[in-house]
Amino acid sequence: MLAAELERVVEESSRKLFQISKSPIRYFLLTDIMGMTNDDALVMQALEEIKRYPPRVKLLATLREDGTWPIAKQRRLAEERGPGPPVGWTYTTMLRNLHDLADYMVTPDDGNVRTALEKILSWQSKAGYIPGPTTNLFPLPHYNGLAMRSLVRFGMEYDDRVQKMVRWLFKTQRADGGWIIPYLEDIRYLPQYRNMRMMDFMSLLEKGDLAGYDPDDFRDIPSCVWTTMMVVRGLGQSFKLADSKEVARGADFVLNYFFKKNNHTAFLRSASTWTKLRHPSYFGSGLCVLDLLTWLGYGCDDPRMEKPIRWLLGSRSADGLWVQSERPHPDKDQWISETAISVLNRYAQSLRHVPFGRDAEMLKLGC
Repeated sequence: MLAAELERVVEESSRKLFQISKSPIRYFLLTDIMGMTNDDALVMQALEEIKRYPPRVKLLATLREDGTWPIAKQRRLAEERGPGPPVGWTYTTMLRNLHDLADYMVTPDDGNVRTALEKILSWQSKAGYIPGPTTNLFPLPHYNGLAMRSLVRFGMEYDDRVQKMVRWLFKTQRADGGWIIPYLEDIRYLPQYRNMRMMDFMSLLEKGDLAGYDPDDFRDIPSCVWTTMMVVRGLGQSFKLADSKEVARGADFVLNYFFKKNNHTAFLRSASTWTKLRHPSYFGSGLCVLDLLTWLGYGCDDPRMEKPIRWLLGSRSADGLWVQSERPHPDKDQWISETAISVLNRYAQSLRHVPFGRDAEMLKLGC
């Protein structure tokens, strides 16, 4: 019964979205949901239209020869008062715009995209992570996950520097399968720091006045749900890494926390984060997690999936689509709807015991 209901919803919502869709959305409807390949006439037409898609054209046109985009004057001045990139808004803008350009089917050889990717990797630390963009006092695994996703999508997975980042992420995975933001989500829970204002805590950290830090002393503290989601999403973009035990453990950790509040106040504490529909999905949501999990192959065989799938099904609006809020967001709502349809389609395929998600994509590519 559920399979038939999902298939009906997928068919109705796809038809509705297809009628109004912008070219990138139409491309993903044709390939992700209808299973067409890039040599299909409709897909080729969508790809040609994407090349003229105004947001794509603007991002490529404003990407400078040094691999960065212009930022607002106030943000630039604030960045200049600090240590400089990758700490500051320059790197944040690069991560967000590269994320969007990958959705617009841009290649590394378009414009100055390769230069931007190289600039990010030029900031890599000896340990393997990319510092910033909010601090260089400690690594931020979630931003490294976001960077990893773009690097893989732009074909740089086997670059030695990217592999070094992979090894760092694997090394910092915790016993429960997740990741945390070091210092903010472990040592800060010590009695002497627990009630301290964040700015005062960061000041102590900058001066080197904190107690000795050994991550192994905090293994009893549970990992951060949304940090873990962003790391797994980055690693899971790779066909090869998606098969790793590290990705499986991280995905299981996130799924076990579905609908629950995060363990940490430093990053999206509220349980309501799960049920917010939003785009772009830099920092995650329940929809983003379901997109990730169904891509990795989580379907009806895992009983933990049914309740989130039924929530997503129930979040569909009367017009057959999914929306961020009652206030219209035409572009964002199209991306949200396409992702929701794709998730439900994959789950329906799992109920029919046919390949879905990553497995289906590999078959389509002849892998």
